[in-house]
Amino acid sequence: MVQLKSVSLAAIPAALEKASCYRFLNEPGEAESICRDVLDIEPDNQKALITLLLALTDQFRRELEPQFTEARGVIARLESEYCRRYYEGIVCERRAKAHLDRGGPGSGTLAYEWFQKAMGHYDHALSLRLAGNDDAVLRWNACVRFLERHPALRRARQVPPEEQMLE
Repeated sequence: MVQLKSVSLAAIPAALEKASCYRFLNEPGEAESICRDVLDIEPDNQKALITLLLALTDQFRRELEPQFTEARGVIARLESEYCRRYYEGIVCERRAKAHLDRGGPGSGTLAYEWFQKAMGHYDHALSLRLAGNDDAVLRWNACVRFLERHPALRRARQVPPEEQMLE
């Protein structure tokens, strides 16, 4: 196997800017690769971890695994509780949309459940936010509006206990 080359410490800020640009160009695989190069040099670089997490979630609509599991692993490496909650919400929200894109039986129910999880994480992040940071509010509201525009998305039917015994 060919040996990877290392980026220099001095090149990290520019590399992370390039990773952001690749995400905007809808090339999340390129952004992911750059973030991994940066994390090889600075394993706790928060900007690289967040950009990696977002690049992984950008890929959910094409392929849910292993990106979902990797994104969840990145969350654990984020330093602040606010960031962990907020980005867990992003992961759940993007998974919800991936289920909708894939369609199929039960996709609406799955999407609804993942939106609810996302909103729970955003709600928790709201209690931890710094003054002036309304990112979690914006994401919460986006989820609510999405669900309002798609009324067919709904919670799985709750089976009463007496009916469960008949199944």
